[in-house]
Amino acid sequence: MSLQNPVYAALTGPHSHLAEVRGNARRYPSAVAPFLALPDEPTEQDWADAAVLLGPGTTGALMRPDFPIPASLKLDRQFDLVQFVAPDGLAEPDDEAILLGPDDVPEMLALVALTDPGPFRTRTIELGTYLGIRRDGDLVAMAGTRFALPEYTEISAVCTHPSYQGQGLARRLIAAVAAHITTTGRTPFLHTGGTNTNAIRLYNSLGFTLSNKMKVTLVQAV
Repeated sequence: MSLQNPVYAALTGPHSHLAEVRGNARRYPSAVAPFLALPDEPTEQDWADAAVLLGPGTTGALMRPDFPIPASLKLDRQFDLVQFVAPDGLAEPDDEAILLGPDDVPEMLALVALTDPGPFRTRTIELGTYLGIRRDGDLVAMAGTRFALPEYTEISAVCTHPSYQGQGLARRLIAAVAAHITTTGRTPFLHTGGTNTNAIRLYNSLGFTLSNKMKVTLVQAV
């Protein structure tokens, strides 16, 4: 099921043009995202290819249900992740949400550094469509699309400047990004940390349904 292995579904599907490939192993370019992907039932050869694809001392992030790590890769760290699928009727365009582009990346990186919504790098914007809200010219909230699967697209990088939290900007941007996703015929979904109670509460209040409990496993080639 693609939702249980979303990075592999993206890198063998709509994001295949971004994939760095060795055998069945896939990864995003490091400036785009830190994620590594393998088939649902990886073989010894798949793991060996993943280690070569990463390169000695390089860390990659696997996103999928928990599984044993072979000796060819060193476990760096691991944390819980929960995955939610959006309800029907969530999508709602927002007139204040503006399309963000390459010129906005420095401000996007600064907002991510301040709020820590997850990995966002210099080329992450290439993964999809990112929307933002500005106040007095400053970017104060954003959200966008990350993993594109054949039937689903992920909402990601949902964050709001601390000075503007509590105003419903995240809710509005999630709905606006969902509106964009639905125009492609795909269903919105998203991930958050298993201990991020504020985000989980928000997604539950918006009607999202828990679809998987997963792990982010950071591994390093040895």
